[in-house]
Amino acid sequence: MNNEALIPDTGSDEVSTGGQTQLAQPQQQSLRDAVEQAMENYFRHLDGQMVTDVYDMVLSEIEAPMLEVVMKYTRHNQTRAAQLLGLNRGTLRKKLKRYGLL
Repeated sequence: MNNEALIPDTGSDEVSTGGQTQLAQPQQQSLRDAVEQAMENYFRHLDGQMVTDVYDMVLSEIEAPMLEVVMKYTRHNQTRAAQLLGLNRGTLRKKLKRYGLL
């Protein structure tokens, strides 16, 4: 089983061919690479500001949309969602409540 999540690169690179401009085919990027790129971008734009609780910030930024998509995918079946995520159903409910998804 391949656990490396691939996501499309949303960059809109234009390619010029014989006087016509076309959009290049999007490339796939691993979820890991996307997170790394986002974190590097975040730190690059801090401009010397002190920050704390980065771990919790990143976790909530990733966890909330992940839960939304999984719940949609499972048609809001919490048992299936918990199994898919490898969580106890009670833990899933707690997380759904935390993000206002329940």
